[in-house]
Amino acid sequence: MRVGMVVQDGCFGSAVASVIDILRVADSVRHEIDPTIEAIDLVLAGTKRRVSTTTSMTLSTDHSLADLAAQDLVIVPALGTLTAVDTADAIATRSARAVIGALGALDPERTRIAAACTGVFAVAEAGVIDRRRATTSWFLGPEFRRRYPLIDLDLDSMVVADGNLLTAGAAFAHIDLALSIVRTVSPDLAHHVARLLLIDERPSQAAFVAYEHLEHDDPVVIDFERHVRAHLDEPFDVGVAAAAIGASRRTLERRVRAALNLTPLGFVRRLRLERARHLAATTDLSTADIAMRVGYANAETLRALIRSEAAPRPPRP
Repeated sequence: MRVGMVVQDGCFGSAVASVIDILRVADSVRHEIDPTIEAIDLVLAGTKRRVSTTTSMTLSTDHSLADLAAQDLVIVPALGTLTAVDTADAIATRSARAVIGALGALDPERTRIAAACTGVFAVAEAGVIDRRRATTSWFLGPEFRRRYPLIDLDLDSMVVADGNLLTAGAAFAHIDLALSIVRTVSPDLAHHVARLLLIDERPSQAAFVAYEHLEHDDPVVIDFERHVRAHLDEPFDVGVAAAAIGASRRTLERRVRAALNLTPLGFVRRLRLERARHLAATTDLSTADIAMRVGYANAETLRALIRSEAAPRPPRP
């Protein structure tokens, strides 16, 4: 399999390095699993012969953007930004626009695209994800939805596959992305590489999401979140919550969906899970006691919630 990774000044150094290492380790050990597994030939492409990453690591590119059309898979790593403003500035640069143009010119029948973190913004700019499912950094979800309303954004999953497109979450989800790429070559090889490099499976971003840091300014949602956090140990009723913040049930449901892409109950479950994980990490409370503090009558209900959040989301038909 011919793989081209796009690198440009300011890309996320550890993300780029992790993808290179995982793919090259996979290629070096593939004969140990099955001699018939195809080779993974990775090349670096860019607008310059030498680029510098966020870690001051210098990379030499051996291919131009025009050569991407000859690859079976093109990888777009993170841009090295952490805010919506910086990401918007990064994808507006001359080099990023060149990358976006090259991505848009790829033949979808021939070349697959894989991207992670803010790299997904570049792919979205190319217009190749419209009306498809994808993921990106959870904390940039609101900005992503604002810029690309035609994309079905799934912030739960660590890696999302939709046809010829693979996308992954925040920076270290590049590891998950690289393993997913290896898995398309051979599931057994991916499992072997994961064991060699001690990589744990992380199917969901949900455990890492801090909802108070999601960027939105909807006063109804802000009031709803404040109300829920103050009554997290009580049974939840969406009608009662709506009345408590002076909104109708329909308005509350619509505004929460627009801001967070969740139902009110779904948001409450996430907040309960967030609080439960915090209590488990910072106290000696039993699971039953924690369950009571986050609004559940027994420990098994909380365990069921944890299992459901950890389970991978089934692919879209």
